[in-house]
Amino acid sequence: MSQLKDKISIPSNVEVDITKLYVNIKGPKGETKKNVYHPSVKIEKDEKNILLTTDKSTKKEKRILNTLKAHIKNLIKGVLNGFEYELKICSGHFPMSVSVEKNDLVIKNFFGEKIPRKAKILPGVNVKVSGDKVTVSGCSKEDVGQTCSNIEQSTRRTSFDRRRFQDGIWITKKSR
Repeated sequence: MSQLKDKISIPSNVEVDITKLYVNIKGPKGETKKNVYHPSVKIEKDEKNILLTTDKSTKKEKRILNTLKAHIKNLIKGVLNGFEYELKICSGHFPMSVSVEKNDLVIKNFFGEKIPRKAKILPGVNVKVSGDKVTVSGCSKEDVGQTCSNIEQSTRRTSFDRRRFQDGIWITKKSR
C-alpha cells in the first residue's frame, strides 16, 4: 500500500505549534486551538509547511486527510483575516431591543413577550449591535458560526408560517 501525503504552507507571520492532540496557531488577529487528532493521520511540522500523512491510501483515509487539511486551513485563515458575519434584526409586529450583556445577546420584547430571550456568545467571539445590524466576528470559523446560529435559533418560533411572520434575527452576510 502507498502513503497519502499532503502539505499546507505556513505564512510568515503565523506561528504553529503541534502536539499529539492539538494544533495551536497564533497570528496577527489572535490565537486558535483545535483538536485534530485521528489515529490514521500523522501531523508534523517542518520549517514552512504542515505535513499530513497516512499509511493507507483508501477513500476513507483520503476523506479524513482532506477534512483535517480544511480545518487547519480555516484556522490559518482565521488568525490572518478573521471571520465576520452580519445579521439583520427584523421586527415587523413588535419593536425588539437587542443588547449584549456579558456572554449573552439579550432580545427584549420579541413578539411582545415579557421574558427576554437570550443567545449564548461563545468565548473568543465579538458581537456588536448597531441599529438593526448585528456583527459577529472572531478567529474561529466554528465559534463565529455557532454564535450566529445561537442568535438565529433564539428568535425561532415553531408552528408559525415563516413567510408571514418574518420577525427574528437572520444572517445576511458571511465573510469567505
